[in-house]
Order: sequence, then C-alpha cells, then structure tokens
Amino acid sequence: MSIAEIRDSLRTARRALQDDYSVNPHPARHLRAYSKVVDDHLRRVWRLLKLPADLALVAVGGYGRAELFPRSDIDLLILLPQQPSPELEAQLKSLVGTLWDLGLEIGHSIRTVGDCMAESSDVTVQTNLLEARHITGNRALFLEMREALSEHLNKRAFYLAKVQEQELRHKRFVTTDYNLEPNLKESPGGLRDLQTVIWIARACGFGHTWQALAEADLITKIEARQTAQHERLLQDLRIRLHYLSGRHDDRVVFEYQTALAEQLGVKSSAQRRSSEHLMQHYYRTKRAVLQVNDVLLQTIRARIFPVAETHPINERFVARDDKLEARDELLFEREPTAILESFLLIEQHPRLTGFSAQTLRALWRARRSIGSEFRKDPRNRALFMEIFRAPQGLTHALRRMNQQDILGRYLPAFGRIVGQMQHDLFHVYTVDEHILMVIRNLRRSTLPEYEHEFPLSSKIIRDFARPEVLYIAGLFHDIAKGRGGDHAVKGRVDAARFCKQHGVMREDAELVVWLVENHLTMSSIAQKQDLSDQDVIAAFAAKIKNERYLAALYLLTVADIRGTSAKVWNAWKAQLLEDLYNSTRRFMTSGKVADQVGDIRQRTTETLALYAIHPEIYKLLWAQFDADYFLRHEPHEIAWHTRMLAHRVNSEAPIVKARLSRIGEGLQVMVYTQDKPYLFARICSFFARMSYNIMEAKVHTTQHGYALDSFLVMDANNDNTVYRDVMNFIEYELTQTLTTSAPLTAPSVGRVSRQLKHFPIVPQILIELDEKKRHIMSIVAGDRPGLLARIAYLLAQHNIELRSAKINTLGSRAEDTFWISGEALDRPEEVAELRDTLQKQLA
Repeated sequence: MSIAEIRDSLRTARRALQDDYSVNPHPARHLRAYSKVVDDHLRRVWRLLKLPADLALVAVGGYGRAELFPRSDIDLLILLPQQPSPELEAQLKSLVGTLWDLGLEIGHSIRTVGDCMAESSDVTVQTNLLEARHITGNRALFLEMREALSEHLNKRAFYLAKVQEQELRHKRFVTTDYNLEPNLKESPGGLRDLQTVIWIARACGFGHTWQALAEADLITKIEARQTAQHERLLQDLRIRLHYLSGRHDDRVVFEYQTALAEQLGVKSSAQRRSSEHLMQHYYRTKRAVLQVNDVLLQTIRARIFPVAETHPINERFVARDDKLEARDELLFEREPTAILESFLLIEQHPRLTGFSAQTLRALWRARRSIGSEFRKDPRNRALFMEIFRAPQGLTHALRRMNQQDILGRYLPAFGRIVGQMQHDLFHVYTVDEHILMVIRNLRRSTLPEYEHEFPLSSKIIRDFARPEVLYIAGLFHDIAKGRGGDHAVKGRVDAARFCKQHGVMREDAELVVWLVENHLTMSSIAQKQDLSDQDVIAAFAAKIKNERYLAALYLLTVADIRGTSAKVWNAWKAQLLEDLYNSTRRFMTSGKVADQVGDIRQRTTETLALYAIHPEIYKLLWAQFDADYFLRHEPHEIAWHTRMLAHRVNSEAPIVKARLSRIGEGLQVMVYTQDKPYLFARICSFFARMSYNIMEAKVHTTQHGYALDSFLVMDANNDNTVYRDVMNFIEYELTQTLTTSAPLTAPSVGRVSRQLKHFPIVPQILIELDEKKRHIMSIVAGDRPGLLARIAYLLAQHNIELRSAKINTLGSRAEDTFWISGEALDRPEEVAELRDTLQKQLA
C-alpha cells in the first residue's frame, strides 16, 4: 500500500467514524475506535518505511490511554535502543514528515530508555510515560522502559507534583472568560481533573478505571458509576465540539453553545435559551467532578502518607491535621443536624481548612436526607442562622455548602439557580456563583485589610448593627432569576418566607424583604438620572424608610455591581453611588439635597481664592453662565473651568484642556468653543478613534453662544493606561479636530463582540418627558466601538441638541441616557422618525 492509499484510507475511516458518532454517540467507544484507526495506519506507514526492528513506536498522553479525540494531537514516543546514527536520524525525519503529510497532527519525541528516565524528573513527561502503550516495533524495549519507570517512580512525590500542577492549572483557568466559555479539558471540573485522579491512582497501584478504584475501596460502586456518567458528558461535549469547530478547540465558546444544545436535543423554554439549559447541565457536572476530585485526592493521600494526628473538637467531631472529621462515618445519617453543625464548626475554628475525605464522602451521601422534615427542624434553622451570624468564615462556609449540594437542598429556591448562566452580556458568573460573590463582597467590607478598597463601604458596615440582614438579602436578591417576570418581586416572597421560618426579628425581616425588592433601584438612579436635580434626590429619598435602609441599600448595591464582573465596576460608578448616597443622606437629615446656586458660587469663589484669583477676573465669564450650569457642576469643576477660561471668554480658537479625574481613574476633558452643528458628534468621533469610552458628558451652552462641554473618559482597552502621558496629545489633537472646517462624515460603528453576535440585543429607544417637561432619551443596545459617536451624529442630523448624557456600559450591553432638546421633539412624527432611524442604525 502506498502513502497516497494510506492517506485516502485514513480520510475515509475518519469520515466513517464521524458519521457513525452522529447516529450512535457513545464517547468511550468512539475514542477507542479513533485510537485504533490511527494505530492501524501508523503500523502501515512503519512497515512501508521499513524502519529497524529494534525500534519501538509508542503512544503516549491521551492517545496512549486510547482516548484520542477527533482533533487532538497524536503524541508519539519513538523508543531507541541507543543513540541514533545519522542514517537513522534521516529515516526518522522522513517518518515524521510522512505522518504530517498523511494529515496526522503529531507531537513526537525520540528517546532511549535512559533518556526517558533522565527526562522523567519532569512530572509531565512522567505522566506521559505512565500511560504509554505499545503500537508496533520492539515490544521488549517498550517493556524495559515500563519496568524502568516503575522502579524510578516515587508515588508520594508524584502525588504532590500532580496536586500542585492541578492547583496552578485551576488558577490559570478560573478567570471570568473561562466562566462564560469554559474549557472542557482544562477548566476546574473538566476532564483534566478526572484524569489527574486516575494518573495518581495508577501511579500508586490502585488501578486506572473508576471500577478499579471502587474495588480498591476508594469510592463506592455507585460513586464510580456516577463519575463515569459525568466523564461521559464531558467527553461527548468535547467530541462534538471538535467536529463542530473542525479544529482542536476545547472551549465551549458562544458560537457553539446553541449548536451543541441542538445536537443534544436540549430545547429552549419560555424564560431561557437552549444554550442556557445546556450550560446549566455542564456547570452542575463541573461541580460534581470537583467534588469527586477533592474526595479521591484526599482519600489517596490518606492511604499513601502517614496517619495524621487528631485533636478533639467535641463529642462528634475531631480535627485531623487541618481537616474536620466526623468520629463516626454514619453520624450524618444518624443525626442529620450534624450536617449544618459541621460547617459552623469550620467557621468557629479558623485553623480548619476543610473536611477530611471520609467526612466529605459522608456529607455527599447524607445530602439526600435534607428534605422538608430537615428544613422544618428548629435546630437546623437555628444552626443555619448561626452560620450567617458567625464573625468569620461565612463565604467559605456557603461555598462549601454549595459545592456539597447542601445549600441547594436546604434552600430549594437556591438549588434551582445552581449552574444557571445569565446570557445578559454583563454577568460572568452563574447565578449561584454571583450570589456568593455578592456575599463575599459584603463580608470583605468588614475586614480592616480591605478598607482601602472602598473606604465608605467599610465605614458604613462597621457601624451597621446585625449585618447578617445584608448577607440574607444578598442570598435572596437574585434567587428568583430564570422564573419569568420580575425576579426582584418574586425573590421578596422567598425572602419573606425564609425570615418568618428562621425567626428573623420583624424589623430586620422587613429590611431584608425591602432590599430584595429594591436591590436594582439605587444602581438605576445613579447611572441613569441627573443627580444634580434636587427632585431626583427627593424622589429617591421618599422610597427609603430611614438611614439604616439607605446604608443597607448602598452596601448591597456596591457588592452586587462588583459581583457581576470586574469589567462592569469602575471608579466612575463608585463615585456615582457615593454621590447619590451622600446627597440622599443629606436630604434625609436636613431636607436639603445640595448647595444651591449662591452656596455653590461661594464655595467656588473660596477655591479660586486659593489660586489668588480675584472675582473681578472672572466676572465676565460667570456672567455667561446660567443657574443650570452651577447646579450641574461641582465647585471644583467650576473652579477648574474658570481658571482655564477667565481670560479667554471670547476666544476664537477652540480651547481643550484635560486633567486627571478626581475619582482616581480616567481623564476629565473640557472643550470650550463657539457652538456649531455636529460639535458633540465630532468630539465623540475623536474619542471613538482613540478607543476611549465617554463615561459622562455635560453639555452647556453659554449666554453668548459658546459650548462648554465636560467629559469623563477612560481607555476602553487598557486598565493600566498612564493618563498623564496622553493629556497633551488629547489637548492638541482634539483642538486640531475642532478647528477643521471639513464636514463630519458618518462615524463608522465597530465590529460587535463575539458574545453580542450570538446573543444579540434588540435596540430599545424611549423618548419621553420627565416631571420638569425635559425630554429624556433612553437607549439600550449592544455596545460596540463608535456607538456613542453614531448616536450623536444621528441626533445632529435631526437637529436635536444634547444637554447631558450618562453612558452606562455593562459588558457588551449599553444602557445610555440623554437629556435632549429641539423643536423637532414637539412634533410626534419627527420623534417617531428619529426613533425608527436609531432603531435601524443601532441594530
């Protein structure tokens, strides 16, 4: 048979395997069959090239254990009896080239047995050799290598090395990107976690199948079957992903999630996409795999390392080294209250880092005893509240309870959202992980070592009595996600029931329920309304019962936004929430939101006096400002504008100035020039070309027809930008942009993100009058580069003037608010035309 015939045969066999899998999807059988096909064709090439008989061709890695995925690399070891001659090197080079010509993506090494042992100090090489499988050639040489490895292998050192390797991998793949688009092989709870257990078990002589581990009494037969089922799902997804993508790609990226769901027959429901149902199944499998991995690694460790010392905790538990262990494996089944007690004990004893393997397995078996009777038992309800009131360890306790499937069984409403992904373009965690992250953020505010992160949150929570009400509100704020309707309204019902059942005092229960129902209110007002408007503050204050309610809502809001995604939270949002909190608190105590015009002018005058600037110097400038300007700007902003403009009130050239933002992130940019059409659109286009996001815009037209526009801008692509270095560039280049008389071309809108491409947002445009008869335009659309510039251009085309803007970007979702004016807004047909134009352009 020629090389061309072997290539055609391999291609045909691969196609047949793919066709067969679409009809009979049996992952383990498919992987073995794929490995066998490659084995057969490698043997043909080996014979055709007439390689020396004393060489051995060996499969290693996943191929070595006969688990070859369709697009995975084929790892080969060419084993030599001694170092190769030049002639043999030429033959081996020809072999490798031929294999690539066949379409086999191989990874190869050429070694003697001695080389293998020398290299096996590297745990990766040692692992590959552990799974080595003879394909063809000198079998005696292969067996010699296996025997040498067995003598060379130190099972304890191997165990420690693989555990450390796993810890490093988990840190590498635990980023938010891998939460949304997990790697089926490498992410925590993926196939690699199962393989790590098998590698260690094999090295220790316990076997290399789940059934063998059950026979070695490391797990039960039921647990072995369950683990095999989890492995089967992950293998099935990975095989299908390789065929869908046509390449070695182990990440379940957005573009394949829906297709995978369709292949597996997963249907959409009224509230959730098919991809969300599929990913929830994956996340629950991931959790189970992590559980199996933890239990087995600890169980194996107990077998191969010396017995640890124990210290009594109470009559039911002991500490074995740094792990909590039940004195009796049947404790939880005999006394179910001990389940919650065990988590409380870990909170109370900080030196304990978790459960022993024996106790982990006992908890896993006993979780099914948590039913309605368990939930009604007053002792269990009291223990659960003790866990929430403990001064330390709550976050770790809740995460352990979630991992062990205890939390979801004790609170069935929580169990329904375990593993539920939110494809809303800004949450990067499943609902259960997000909830636990919010509680973690609340707890973090209580710790002195994190006070520098959010000083106001730390100050407020330090004086907040009975902070467990915050943690309970955090637990329930999103618990009704995915049920349809308003999750805040439905969640308040669950929260009220919980508080009643758990004896939460009436005053605190009312606060918890109110927080759950209103947890989005403060965020929405801060990011979408004009905080310089006294009526906005007064209306918000009217919703709040007292200062305790305000403090609680502020703390929960900060923790909630920070718990969605690191990319959603920024210093600007922190400042908005702090400003709203302070203004509302001032209003609630004095009936006054902020300084009125006279007070603002006085404070600004005092600031300018520090620069030795006399009021006569800026009298002409201030004569051009109306009351609205003073109300909508902080005294420090007015002072800055005044210092820059007092001597250039009637400047013919544009004036552009930049300074570091006082919030600690981004730049404040001031533009002062004679007003003209498309001015705002031109400025937005400039920042879009720089890839800078405009976070806030304040647009003011003076009495003598000049535009005084203020912007807060941040680099969209780099969190580590040294803004001081770009201030001069912005001042010069933006001035040049505004000096040109060339007409502004329609700004181009950049490409949408991959996530937005697969989970598109239908633009929503709302134009309405507020209580003061001002026109407000709210836009919800998929975010992309140049979006604001396009909106500004379209407004200018319709002769609409922009008064102010708040830009709120949530991941790939833009929720922007504009205060606008213009005669066209009084004509319904033109408003409808503007809305239709925006709808088409932003889609």
